[in-house]
Amino acid sequence: MSQKIDLDQRRFRKIIRGKIKDNLRKYISNGEMVARKGKDVVSIPIPTVDIPRFKHGGKQQGGVGQGEGEVGDSLGQDGEEQPGGAGEAGDRAGEHLLEVDVSLEELAEILGEELSLPRIEPKGSEKIVAHKDRFTGIRSTGPESLKHFRRTYKEALKRQISTGTYNPKAPVIIPIKEDKRFRSWKSEPIPQSSAVIIYMMDVSGSMGDEQKEIVRIESFWIDTWLRSQYKGIESRYIIHDAMAREVDRDTFFSTRESGGTMISSAYKLCSKIMQDEYPADEFNIYPFHFSDGDNWSVDDTVTCVDLLKNEILPNSNQFAYGQVESPYGSGQFIKDLREHFSGEESLVTSEIKGKDAIMDSIKEFLGKGK
Repeated sequence: MSQKIDLDQRRFRKIIRGKIKDNLRKYISNGEMVARKGKDVVSIPIPTVDIPRFKHGGKQQGGVGQGEGEVGDSLGQDGEEQPGGAGEAGDRAGEHLLEVDVSLEELAEILGEELSLPRIEPKGSEKIVAHKDRFTGIRSTGPESLKHFRRTYKEALKRQISTGTYNPKAPVIIPIKEDKRFRSWKSEPIPQSSAVIIYMMDVSGSMGDEQKEIVRIESFWIDTWLRSQYKGIESRYIIHDAMAREVDRDTFFSTRESGGTMISSAYKLCSKIMQDEYPADEFNIYPFHFSDGDNWSVDDTVTCVDLLKNEILPNSNQFAYGQVESPYGSGQFIKDLREHFSGEESLVTSEIKGKDAIMDSIKEFLGKGK
């Protein structure tokens, strides 16, 4: 019975996985999974999945191909045409949604399969080493918390039998100090690939709620994929208008500010964080910047280009710039980046014209496997 249940469950999960893949673009565009994000799983609303099965009809009711009618006649109820799109109230059940919990790991796999994302080959794996304790044997000394009950019992039993103190009619096994056995362990070095994602977002007056919602959704999916590629990962958040400051995740996605825009302020803070806390030979660094393309002046754009060329790009796996379309932004900054960094593989740009473009933008950012 348990084997049949396991088989049915695997079949159900396979069906659910297919449903998610078929509707992935819709889920990404709507942002439903982001809002429902838990600690390690997300709840995804999907249409009710019914397992197909045969249903026997009553006797004398005929079957397929039986009864009156000619080839090509409508098969409506009671032989009548069914009205379509009349907009009248109906007496039939509608489509109901079922919430299914999916782990972030499985979600990343589905995203990778659907977008054909290559696995990332991290750098610095030989530099960062973690240690994992593994139980490898038994020894006669150790803390009580690691006492091995079965081995201790066996030693006490062997001792009492060999000394003739064991009474099979009234077996009482009392371990002494010499009988106690404890689990032993050793620490094994495990190469780790650590990474940091530095998110930067323009929160000036030209970035509205819709633009920030797009950034929120895309950041979630980028974060989900990169976390599936690294054992240890950190996320840092920078917001900027004419000045930049580091904030926590909640503030990053909920801040509403106004004012001018100086993109260089964010790049300077990003560079400082990288230099002070994340050595390039040990960390895989992914800066992501989202803006509507407005900048204060040509001089500030020149400063941004210098910072990217001399400080940020040489120390990053990849720098990604996503330009969110806004009715108030000029959209000039992405043109400047493409002009100055034409052919530069470590800098990727993407134009995000709306929520429907998020999936394509993720593909552009993560499709190189860097």
